[in-house]
Amino acid sequence: MADNDWKSRLGMVYSTDPGFNYETDDEPEAETLPAGQQDLRVWLDRKQRAGKVVTLVKGFVGRDADLQELARMLKSRCGVGGSAKAGEIIIQGDHRDRVAELLIRSGYRCKKAGS
Repeated sequence: MADNDWKSRLGMVYSTDPGFNYETDDEPEAETLPAGQQDLRVWLDRKQRAGKVVTLVKGFVGRDADLQELARMLKSRCGVGGSAKAGEIIIQGDHRDRVAELLIRSGYRCKKAGS
């Protein structure tokens, strides 16, 4: 175990067992699939958003940092705000056609789905 992961053990109580090995619940992040192997869906959504429309990109498989980078590119190209978390990118407004076009140009497999 590395010396720099002490923060993950903050709630640990001392053990007298000489064979004790502390294990964290950290799961390794999934490797990001290449753009050609990603199968993304672009949705239009109004639910739980006070009637405002957002564009959702679902189906991203990979590291959170790569998801954030893709979201940053889409937000800047569309000129709007948004967020990215849990494998999903949220773009403010109805930009389904533009987002699908940008994803296809970037090499992703992408389909428009939903209403």
